[in-house]
Amino acid sequence: MASLMEELISVLGAEQEIYEKLIPISEKKTLILIKEDLEELKKVTAEEQFLIDKVSFIDRKREEIIKNIGIVLNKDPKELDLNTLSKILAKQPEEKKAIANMHDSLRKTMKRLVEINEKNKSLIENSLEMIEFNMNFIQSTRMSTGGNNYDRNATTSYNRSINVGGFDAKQ
Repeated sequence: MASLMEELISVLGAEQEIYEKLIPISEKKTLILIKEDLEELKKVTAEEQFLIDKVSFIDRKREEIIKNIGIVLNKDPKELDLNTLSKILAKQPEEKKAIANMHDSLRKTMKRLVEINEKNKSLIENSLEMIEFNMNFIQSTRMSTGGNNYDRNATTSYNRSINVGGFDAKQ
């Protein structure tokens, strides 16, 4: 059981490191979204995706460790979160403290990432709204006939071209 806890703490530490690396990348992404620099956005998004892939791999390892801990403790792995594990480890103060510290650290980091990502989401939604507005404006200017020309008497005058070579039914 002790080795599983050590392995869990190690995996959580690796997860924490990656999430901490994501914070400055997400903050950089915010500035790039404000500048509307698409080339730089591609680069940052690729870097972000690389770290997300790494954290997904580590997350699967964490789930496997939690599953093994559940087998040892004869508990459902779905019920074993870090808070519950901390309570279970009441008789092992060092491991309990390490798990509790990891839990607190991960919560703070994740809270910060969520805040930044919400800001980025809002910026992206605002950009999409502006793009949609511009597209609608462009479409509406193309659809208008442009034939509404007014003279001094406020009457509409149309520039109608005479159909030369058209069919005349009276002939």
